[in-house]
Amino acid sequence: MADTCRNYLPAEWAPQSGVMLTWPHVHGDWAKRLKQVEPVFVEIARQVTRRENVLISCYDREHREYVGKLLSESGVDMGRVILRTVPSNDTWARDHGPMTVLCTYEALLLDFGFNGWGGKYGFELDNQINRKLYTMDVFKKTPMQTVEMILEGGSIEVDGSGTLLTTARCLLAPTRNPNMTLTQLEQHLKELLGINRILWLHHGYLAGDDTDSHVDTLARFCDSHTIAYVRCDDPQDEHFAELKAMEDELKVFRAADGQPYRLVPLPWPSAKFDEDGNRLPATYANFLIINGAVLVPTYEDPADDDALTQLKGCFPDREVVAINCLPLIYQFGSLHCVTMQLPEGVL
Repeated sequence: MADTCRNYLPAEWAPQSGVMLTWPHVHGDWAKRLKQVEPVFVEIARQVTRRENVLISCYDREHREYVGKLLSESGVDMGRVILRTVPSNDTWARDHGPMTVLCTYEALLLDFGFNGWGGKYGFELDNQINRKLYTMDVFKKTPMQTVEMILEGGSIEVDGSGTLLTTARCLLAPTRNPNMTLTQLEQHLKELLGINRILWLHHGYLAGDDTDSHVDTLARFCDSHTIAYVRCDDPQDEHFAELKAMEDELKVFRAADGQPYRLVPLPWPSAKFDEDGNRLPATYANFLIINGAVLVPTYEDPADDDALTQLKGCFPDREVVAINCLPLIYQFGSLHCVTMQLPEGVL
């Protein structure tokens, strides 16, 4: 009898069919900043469609026509753009988009629950996006499974070889899965995502972040032996102690073969604030890996060039592309947060 194939969540650097975006609109929190933030989405779409497809959810028919015209006039390859009408609360596709597990050449879309990062914001429309897109046949013949568990894509990192990296502050938050013990949570993650070990970070945060320390703002796998992470070198900064403690945790971790990880520190941008004096969560760890390239958020900051250089060393075989994401952090997220990759064969 043949061995039963086990589903596993592929690493972000695995071949992709496309990237999901949920376009900002006047009905959400971006209403007052649309002119500033839309160029960021256009540039993400332009860079993605140079290499793969982009699937964009638009609020209504009028919005869909507007987005299509905007992209076309901006020189985006419309042959690789899939526009669909699906109303949304917000734009954070990383957290409401599906996670796609693979079994040999078969894919399965996992539709985890999304509750607005523990009930902080409205989420009802966002939590329906995957199922509505599924009825529109955009995912070809890929089946979808609804999972009765809250899990955001930005809260986990995988290396595609059985290791998951996450933060205790987020996954163990009582506002997410309060009836699930740590043991039950780990068991579910292992079964659903094909994981055999979980590395828990107990330190690390960014001021202004409202996700309870999503790992994709702090530390990222670049390959199965390399982790890029944010490091604060300013002892006077409020983040210094916590990020130093996180760095110490990363130094203790071992890769699956028992070797220490190659740790690549990312620079610390100067503090960014909104008009009300709130500090904004600028982080270079929120990059997106796509076919042949890495899209890196920049913030009109002196540290931008250093971040690009560091990440080029992590991805020597990919083009490293800077995208100005300063407007994105005014709603407390960045480039990786607004995107969700879909593996090869799904779109």
